[in-house]
Amino acid sequence: MRKIKEILRLHFESGMSVRQIAKSCSVSRSAVSNTIARATAAGVSWPVPAEVGDAELESQLYPQPLGRKAKPDSVKLDMQYVKRELTHKGVTLQLLWTEYIANNPGGYQYSRYCELYREWQQKTADPSLHIDHKAGEEMMVDWAGQTMQIVDRETGELLDVYIFVATLPASNYLYVEPFLSMSLESWIAGHVHAIEFFGGVSQIIVPDNTKTVTPKYCYYEPELNPTYADMASYYNTAIVPARVARPKDKAKVECHVLITSRSILAPLRNRRFFSLADMREAIFELLDAVNAKPFQKLPGSRLSTFLEIEKHTLKPLPEKPYELAYFSKSKVNLDCHFELKKSWYSAPCQLIGTTLTIRYTATTVEALHNGKRVAIHPRTMKRGKHVTLDEHLPRSHREYAQWGPERMITWAGKIGPNTAALAQKILESKPHPMLAYRSCLGLLRLSRSYPPTRVDAACARALKAAAFNYKSVKAILEKGLDRVAFDEPANNSPVVHENLRGAAYYSN
Repeated sequence: MRKIKEILRLHFESGMSVRQIAKSCSVSRSAVSNTIARATAAGVSWPVPAEVGDAELESQLYPQPLGRKAKPDSVKLDMQYVKRELTHKGVTLQLLWTEYIANNPGGYQYSRYCELYREWQQKTADPSLHIDHKAGEEMMVDWAGQTMQIVDRETGELLDVYIFVATLPASNYLYVEPFLSMSLESWIAGHVHAIEFFGGVSQIIVPDNTKTVTPKYCYYEPELNPTYADMASYYNTAIVPARVARPKDKAKVECHVLITSRSILAPLRNRRFFSLADMREAIFELLDAVNAKPFQKLPGSRLSTFLEIEKHTLKPLPEKPYELAYFSKSKVNLDCHFELKKSWYSAPCQLIGTTLTIRYTATTVEALHNGKRVAIHPRTMKRGKHVTLDEHLPRSHREYAQWGPERMITWAGKIGPNTAALAQKILESKPHPMLAYRSCLGLLRLSRSYPPTRVDAACARALKAAAFNYKSVKAILEKGLDRVAFDEPANNSPVVHENLRGAAYYSN
């Protein structure tokens, strides 16, 4: 039994949504939408006159029998057009039906329109094909379970090769590349090469939920690997990892992993490769054939569909490909430098004692504080080298004035004159005094382990030897050379004792 008046009352008088009306009247949402659309088309207003009964109202909304009769050719559905339009973001069957019924007033109603399209989809589409993927919206990535092997020419050893797979679900366009490992470097390189291959960037990337993607997994707020998140930021895209043990979250790439195994890896199973470059070339050759192969039940191919509906929807590429970056933490020390890989880089003196986030690549080092870059340097590969910017080392600063060279020399003078003189020499040996503060502090702290007189004597010996550094003074104290005159030869005479037999004892 139709509840036409109640549906119209809740819609026009109460302003309820279609979902709320359907729940209240215990009917489907499509029935509610259909009733409202028919009332609007028939010019029925609210409130309905009292003399109009249910039968008369029904005849106004449903003037023809409800039987499903064949429609003339002028209102037949173009299913290929419907499928193609649904790949665009924001396009729904409701919108397409509205446009259809506007051009064909006697056409199918919405429920029948959807039913016919679903029937056509089941007959023509691949069962694994999901047409609700929007063009340019997603790129799904994964490692294939099947591996290949290359032969080391020198040792004959078989090396495993792992296969990276990426696909654009809307067009099924595919990218495949081999790597010698599944490391973070290979993972990022696969993404960068796939993006370059597609010629654009999707709005989101859907990977598997591995340790490479989320080192600390959380169901509600997964924490991304910093390098992976940095790559996504560079390409202005978002990473949405699939749920753990939920392969259907990235069903398209799972399907394409199977296609890769059958159409690319299987044909190469009997070929022997001696280099990764040769294998990559063979895979790319078969990849082009897979992308160009016509669909069995749909018009076109992966390549033609990509060029038609998806290529123009991707975001443009940046000027340069992403450069692999790593992240670490480092504290700004007293000399305004932080450590990275046994080298030292300067940071503003205001950040002394602050732990910074360090982003470094093969060529640059960046220091970040609260998400803002506070320093950038060219990277050096020399261990122990200091890379310094003068603006990071002001000669006087209210928070750092107490650590001036004069105060360092004054402190050293409390141990002895020779210690003060050596501190002065250490300060003069550096391009900037701040670079010598650490050595001077080490010199001063030797007085905690040794008497001040010994420390001062050791500094005197270091001055005579022109050894202007902390390590030399420490070595002098450890070996006791501070008790020996600088020009006095060491006592190398043999020890005489009645229990020592000597060489003459063995001559007999």
